[in-house]
Amino acid sequence: MTNQDYLKLLVEGIHSSVVATIGTDGHPQTRTIDMMLWDEEGVYFLTAKGKAFYDQLMNQQYIALSATKDKKSVPLRGKIQNIGSEKLDEIFEKNFYMQKIYPDGTREALEVFRLYEASGEFFDISDPSHVVRDSIIIGRPQSAVSGYFVGNACIGCKLCYSVCPQKCIDISAKPVVIDQNRCLHCGRCAEICPKQTIEKRG
Repeated sequence: MTNQDYLKLLVEGIHSSVVATIGTDGHPQTRTIDMMLWDEEGVYFLTAKGKAFYDQLMNQQYIALSATKDKKSVPLRGKIQNIGSEKLDEIFEKNFYMQKIYPDGTREALEVFRLYEASGEFFDISDPSHVVRDSIIIGRPQSAVSGYFVGNACIGCKLCYSVCPQKCIDISAKPVVIDQNRCLHCGRCAEICPKQTIEKRG
Protein backbone atom coordinates (compact mmCIF):
# COMPACT_ATOMS: atom_id res chain seq x y z
CA MET A 1 0.00 0.00 0.00
CA THR A 2 1.09 3.60 -0.60
CA ASN A 3 0.98 6.64 1.68
CA GLN A 4 -2.16 7.77 -0.15
CA ASP A 5 -3.80 4.38 0.53
CA TYR A 6 -3.09 4.79 4.24
CA LEU A 7 -4.48 8.34 4.32
CA LYS A 8 -7.61 7.14 2.54
CA LEU A 9 -7.97 4.37 5.12
CA LEU A 10 -7.53 6.89 7.95
CA VAL A 11 -10.18 9.28 6.61
CA GLU A 12 -12.68 7.00 4.88
CA GLY A 13 -12.14 3.64 6.56
CA ILE A 14 -11.53 4.61 10.19
CA HIS A 15 -12.56 8.30 10.28
CA SER A 16 -12.54 8.99 14.05
CA SER A 17 -9.13 9.53 15.67
CA VAL A 18 -7.90 10.24 19.17
CA VAL A 19 -5.92 13.49 18.90
CA ALA A 20 -3.44 14.60 21.56
CA THR A 21 -2.19 18.07 22.43
CA ILE A 22 -0.75 19.58 25.60
CA GLY A 23 -3.27 21.17 27.99
CA THR A 24 -2.80 24.41 29.91
CA ASP A 25 -1.66 22.34 32.92
CA GLY A 26 1.29 21.01 30.89
CA HIS A 27 -0.09 17.48 30.63
CA PRO A 28 -1.24 15.56 27.54
CA GLN A 29 -4.89 15.98 26.63
CA THR A 30 -6.86 13.85 24.18
CA ARG A 31 -10.19 14.08 22.38
CA THR A 32 -11.86 12.24 19.51
CA ILE A 33 -11.73 14.16 16.23
CA ASP A 34 -13.03 13.05 12.84
CA MET A 35 -10.53 13.15 9.99
CA MET A 36 -12.63 14.76 7.27
CA LEU A 37 -10.59 14.85 4.07
CA TRP A 38 -7.28 13.80 2.56
CA ASP A 39 -5.27 14.70 -0.53
CA GLU A 40 -1.65 14.85 -1.66
CA GLU A 41 -1.02 17.75 0.75
CA GLY A 42 -2.18 16.03 3.91
CA VAL A 43 -5.13 15.20 6.16
CA TYR A 44 -7.83 17.71 7.16
CA PHE A 45 -9.95 18.14 10.27
CA LEU A 46 -11.80 21.04 11.84
CA THR A 47 -12.89 22.50 15.15
CA ALA A 48 -14.79 25.49 16.48
CA LYS A 49 -12.84 28.67 17.21
CA GLY A 50 -14.30 28.90 20.74
CA LYS A 51 -12.83 25.61 21.95
CA ALA A 52 -9.75 25.11 24.10
CA PHE A 53 -8.65 22.57 21.46
CA TYR A 54 -8.57 25.37 18.88
CA ASP A 55 -6.31 27.48 21.13
CA GLN A 56 -3.97 24.54 21.67
CA LEU A 57 -3.76 23.88 17.93
CA MET A 58 -2.97 27.53 17.23
CA ASN A 59 -0.32 27.74 19.97
CA GLN A 60 1.36 24.37 19.53
CA GLN A 61 0.94 23.75 15.79
CA TYR A 62 1.67 20.06 16.41
CA ILE A 63 -0.46 17.00 17.18
CA ALA A 64 -0.27 13.28 17.70
CA LEU A 65 -3.18 11.12 16.62
CA SER A 66 -4.12 7.48 16.79
CA ALA A 67 -6.92 5.80 14.86
CA THR A 68 -7.88 2.15 15.04
CA LYS A 69 -10.59 -0.11 13.64
CA ASP A 70 -10.86 -3.82 12.91
CA LYS A 71 -7.39 -4.50 14.35
CA LYS A 72 -5.78 -1.98 11.99
CA SER A 73 -4.25 1.22 13.32
CA VAL A 74 -2.77 4.46 11.99
CA PRO A 75 -0.83 6.57 14.51
CA LEU A 76 0.70 9.84 13.22
CA ARG A 77 2.48 12.81 14.73
CA GLY A 78 3.46 16.03 13.05
CA LYS A 79 2.90 19.64 12.13
CA ILE A 80 -0.46 21.25 11.48
CA GLN A 81 -1.52 24.55 9.94
CA ASN A 82 -4.75 26.54 10.13
CA ILE A 83 -6.17 27.04 6.63
CA GLY A 84 -9.28 28.91 7.78
CA SER A 85 -12.38 28.22 5.70
CA GLU A 86 -10.42 26.70 2.83
CA LYS A 87 -11.91 23.25 2.02
CA LEU A 88 -14.74 23.82 4.51
CA ASP A 89 -17.45 23.48 1.86
CA GLU A 90 -15.82 20.34 0.47
CA ILE A 91 -15.63 18.85 3.96
CA PHE A 92 -19.35 19.49 4.52
CA GLU A 93 -20.19 17.92 1.15
CA LYS A 94 -18.22 14.75 1.89
CA ASN A 95 -19.27 14.54 5.56
CA PHE A 96 -22.99 15.18 5.29
CA TYR A 97 -23.65 14.68 9.02
CA MET A 98 -21.79 17.95 9.69
CA GLN A 99 -24.65 19.84 8.03
CA LYS A 100 -26.92 18.71 10.87
CA ILE A 101 -24.44 19.60 13.58
CA TYR A 102 -23.76 23.06 12.09
CA PRO A 103 -26.85 23.94 10.00
CA ASP A 104 -27.39 27.00 7.82
CA GLY A 105 -24.81 29.75 8.49
CA THR A 106 -23.43 28.35 11.74
CA ARG A 107 -20.44 26.69 10.06
CA GLU A 108 -18.70 30.07 10.27
CA ALA A 109 -17.74 29.04 13.81
CA LEU A 110 -15.39 26.43 12.33
CA GLU A 111 -11.89 26.54 10.90
CA VAL A 112 -9.99 23.82 9.06
CA PHE A 113 -6.58 22.45 10.01
CA ARG A 114 -4.25 20.45 7.81
CA LEU A 115 -1.78 17.85 9.07
CA TYR A 116 0.84 18.56 6.41
CA GLU A 117 4.16 17.23 7.68
CA ALA A 118 4.00 14.04 9.71
CA SER A 119 5.30 10.55 10.18
CA GLY A 120 3.80 7.41 11.62
CA GLU A 121 2.91 3.90 10.71
CA PHE A 122 0.27 1.46 9.59
CA PHE A 123 -0.10 -1.55 11.88
CA ASP A 124 -2.32 -4.54 11.08
CA ILE A 125 -2.83 -7.46 13.48
CA SER A 126 -5.97 -8.83 11.81
CA ASP A 127 -3.92 -11.95 11.07
CA PRO A 128 -2.09 -12.41 14.41
CA SER A 129 0.43 -14.89 13.01
CA HIS A 130 1.43 -12.50 10.25
CA VAL A 131 1.35 -8.88 11.42
CA VAL A 132 1.99 -6.07 8.95
CA ARG A 133 3.76 -2.79 9.76
CA ASP A 134 4.63 -0.01 7.35
CA SER A 135 5.85 3.58 7.56
CA ILE A 136 3.66 6.54 6.64
CA ILE A 137 5.13 9.90 5.61
CA ILE A 138 3.26 13.14 4.90
CA GLY A 139 5.41 15.92 3.45
CA ARG A 140 9.03 15.90 4.54
CA PRO A 141 9.15 15.36 8.31
CA GLN A 142 12.39 14.79 10.15
CA SER A 143 11.89 11.29 11.49
CA ALA A 144 14.33 8.77 12.84
CA VAL A 145 14.29 5.20 11.56
CA SER A 146 12.87 2.96 14.26
CA GLY A 147 13.12 -0.74 14.87
CA TYR A 148 15.77 -3.41 15.51
CA PHE A 149 18.70 -3.79 13.14
CA VAL A 150 21.44 -6.44 13.02
CA GLY A 151 25.08 -5.36 12.90
CA ASN A 152 28.03 -6.89 11.08
CA ALA A 153 29.22 -8.76 14.17
CA CYS A 154 26.40 -11.28 13.67
CA ILE A 155 27.73 -14.86 13.77
CA GLY A 156 24.60 -16.48 12.32
CA CYS A 157 23.75 -18.44 15.48
CA LYS A 158 19.99 -18.12 14.84
CA LEU A 159 19.14 -17.58 18.50
CA CYS A 160 17.28 -14.41 17.54
CA TYR A 161 15.02 -16.39 15.21
CA SER A 162 14.27 -18.93 17.95
CA VAL A 163 12.72 -16.25 20.20
CA CYS A 164 11.04 -14.11 17.52
CA PRO A 165 7.23 -14.31 17.92
CA GLN A 166 6.62 -13.56 14.22
CA LYS A 167 9.62 -15.52 12.84
CA CYS A 168 10.34 -12.45 10.74
CA ILE A 169 14.13 -12.80 10.68
CA ASP A 170 15.83 -14.05 7.52
CA ILE A 171 18.47 -16.44 8.83
CA SER A 172 19.69 -17.44 5.36
CA ALA A 173 21.86 -14.32 5.27
CA LYS A 174 24.73 -13.24 7.52
CA PRO A 175 24.24 -10.87 9.14
CA VAL A 176 20.64 -12.01 9.51
CA VAL A 177 17.98 -9.51 8.39
CA ILE A 178 14.88 -8.46 10.34
CA ASP A 179 11.76 -7.83 8.23
CA GLN A 180 10.78 -4.36 9.48
CA ASN A 181 7.28 -4.71 8.04
CA ARG A 182 6.52 -7.65 10.34
CA CYS A 183 8.63 -6.90 13.43
CA LEU A 184 6.68 -6.37 16.69
CA HIS A 185 9.56 -4.38 18.26
CA CYS A 186 9.43 -6.71 21.27
CA GLY A 187 13.24 -6.66 21.64
CA ARG A 188 13.69 -10.36 22.40
CA CYS A 189 16.24 -10.74 19.59
CA ALA A 190 18.44 -8.01 21.08
CA GLU A 191 18.22 -9.56 24.53
CA ILE A 192 19.37 -13.01 23.43
CA CYS A 193 22.05 -12.02 20.91
CA PRO A 194 25.40 -13.35 22.25
CA LYS A 195 27.33 -10.66 20.36
CA GLN A 196 24.94 -7.85 21.36
CA THR A 197 24.98 -6.73 17.74
CA ILE A 198 21.23 -6.09 17.39
CA GLU A 199 20.60 -2.38 17.79
CA LYS A 200 17.38 -0.64 18.73
CA ARG A 201 16.88 2.59 16.78
CA GLY A 202 14.35 5.38 17.10
